[in-house]
Amino acid sequence: MYLSPRHAEIIQMAKDHGRVLVEDLASHFNVTPQTIRKDLNDLCDQRLLSRIHGGALFPSGIENMEYEARRKIAADEKEAIGRAAARLIPDNASLFINIGTTTEAVSKALLDHNGLMVITNNINVANRMRIYPSIEVVIAGGVVRGSDGGVVGEAAVDFIRQFKVDYAVIGASAIDHDGALLDFDFREVKVAQAIIANARHVILVSDQTKFERTAPVRIGHLSQVNTFITDRCDIPSVRKICQEAEVQLIETSVG
Repeated sequence: MYLSPRHAEIIQMAKDHGRVLVEDLASHFNVTPQTIRKDLNDLCDQRLLSRIHGGALFPSGIENMEYEARRKIAADEKEAIGRAAARLIPDNASLFINIGTTTEAVSKALLDHNGLMVITNNINVANRMRIYPSIEVVIAGGVVRGSDGGVVGEAAVDFIRQFKVDYAVIGASAIDHDGALLDFDFREVKVAQAIIANARHVILVSDQTKFERTAPVRIGHLSQVNTFITDRCDIPSVRKICQEAEVQLIETSVG
């Protein structure tokens, strides 16, 4: 298939950063936003990109993108989600924080809390929080995944099952329109399932790009969480699930 030089560069930018935005591309190529929208529509029609509000994503399949690239996707939105989640968690609480860039944003927003006990299988979270004397950090044992510092495997599952905590902060690589929470690594999914089963209040944190992605392994269902925090949810079926299952839906970019 033939790609124009601009289309090829757009795809490479999306691959490098996870997503591209209309306004950024228009400035980069010195063309109008309308031209870029047409470019993105053409590339999405060829299934080379996936459309999102204001831009496009590099499509996912059976493998997740690099952790540093994921950190850059919707970074501002993740920070807002992190702050919203931190407001729900009081001082002196016990909580799980699992693998993910959005859960890592929550850990950053929790640094001014006191008396927390944080149990995590996320080395990035543990490293960020360990220097704060008001926070006790407990890290799960298991296999350390080199790609993102996640601790996975049966040893991590068994470790998590020792606890019953006040809150769990979890993420997902993709959220299907039927409410399925999805991920890429079955070993990570087993740990996430143990986290959900051993928390009194489960907080799912995920930006809206996860509605546009797919992943092959099922973590669970949206109805299993107590609170879902996202920047924006424009999916009617997901909103309906939240309403029917009495899941508190918090949208940080709305209102």
